[in-house]
Amino acid sequence: MKNVKLGNTNIDVSRLCFGSLTISPLQRNFSYKEGAKLIRYAFDRGINFLDTAELYDNYGHINLFLKDIDRKDFVIATKSYSYSKETAENSLMKALNELGTDYIDLFLLHEQESEHTIKGHYEAIEYFIKAKEKGIIRSIGISTHRVEGVLAAAKYNEIEVVHPIINKIGIGIQDGDSNDMINAIKKCHALGKGIYGMKPLGGGHLLKNVEEAFNYVQDIKEIHSIAIGMQSHLEVDANVNLIEKRTINKDIEKKLRKSNRKLHIADWCVGCGRCQEICRHNAIKIVNGKAQVDKNKCVLCGYCGRYCNEFCIKII
Repeated sequence: MKNVKLGNTNIDVSRLCFGSLTISPLQRNFSYKEGAKLIRYAFDRGINFLDTAELYDNYGHINLFLKDIDRKDFVIATKSYSYSKETAENSLMKALNELGTDYIDLFLLHEQESEHTIKGHYEAIEYFIKAKEKGIIRSIGISTHRVEGVLAAAKYNEIEVVHPIINKIGIGIQDGDSNDMINAIKKCHALGKGIYGMKPLGGGHLLKNVEEAFNYVQDIKEIHSIAIGMQSHLEVDANVNLIEKRTINKDIEKKLRKSNRKLHIADWCVGCGRCQEICRHNAIKIVNGKAQVDKNKCVLCGYCGRYCNEFCIKII
């Protein structure tokens, strides 16, 4: 798989980024060994770039994988909600210790909403800048589900990498649509920032039109790499096919269609009730302040995900 330079950073990444949320306790909860084996399979298929976060609690999986390769051959991006020197230091030390590495390639502030959010977390950025000067971090960035967050990143030279949500119908973009997000991405790209997109399949909701959805994001030339969750060899193979050939091998596609999928509601659900209101199959109810799914009624249409401002509903 061809590698690309991540903006003006001195970091070469594969066009496909292994989104590791899928292997974490938040989703499939793989054992360390299972997770490490899947990451290794992706690495052998040419994927040298992985996205994780302190929230995902999967550093142990990655640590086990790293033991079998040369560290310099792999790029790790992690994220935290650090807002002060103390929280930034704790997050960085946790990542270094639990990953078993002496540096982090990309350290991002997780889910930044706007310029106000970045300003409120700037003490953490200052700490990361000093860590970068010492060679402990190679590059600094943010992740965001908001157009406003991407535009805010454009105002800070120290923010070198942006990890925005982007997909064909704008699922999960909290303050605009896909065109708004693309225009913001273009602004950051013009400034030399590295861009790696997330959720090209809208958390699984666009699986029925996977080639069209994936190629929509792949055709945005300002996006250097695409992060996508993978939980099986079949999904790795399918995504590599999409990057290299813009299509999925039909045998692989048939097998994927037989894979078990389910609607997953993350623990951070706030119980707003929008999913319950939109579900025409009466498959979602709010119970004790959280959304719950009746699997016997759910048809995996995915429409509910478009109305979740917290982006906590996914098909996995």
